[in-house]
Amino acid sequence: MNKTPVNVGSPVSGSPYSPGIITGNLVFVSGQVPMNPATKEVIRDDFEAAVRQCILNVETILKSAGTDLEHCVKVLVFLADMDNFARLNIVYKEYFGETKPARSCVQVARLPLDVDVEIEAIAILP
Repeated sequence: MNKTPVNVGSPVSGSPYSPGIITGNLVFVSGQVPMNPATKEVIRDDFEAAVRQCILNVETILKSAGTDLEHCVKVLVFLADMDNFARLNIVYKEYFGETKPARSCVQVARLPLDVDVEIEAIAILP
C-alpha cells in the first residue's frame, strides 16, 4: 500500500500522527480540534467558533492534499456534550455543499486539550 502524508503542519506539533494521509484516491484527515494552527490558540467558550475552526483545519489539510470539503464522503464528529448537537448542525450545514457527506457523531468523555469538539474526515481526490 502506498501512503503519502499531507504536510501542512499539525495543530499540535510533534504529535505522533500525520494531519492527513493520501492513499489511492482517498484523503484521510486526522481529528482536528479547534486550535488555530498559526497561533496555537484553542477556541474555548464559543462552541460555534470552535466548530468553524475544526472545519477550517480539515479544509486546510484537504486543500493541501488537492481536494476540498465538497469531495468529503465521510465525517466523524466527536462532542464532549451531545446537548451541542443542534448547534453543531447549524454551523456544519454552512460548509458541506448540497450533498452532505455521510456522518457519525458521538459523545465522548474527554477530548484532547479538553476541547468541546473534534472533527475528522475522508475525502476523494478529484
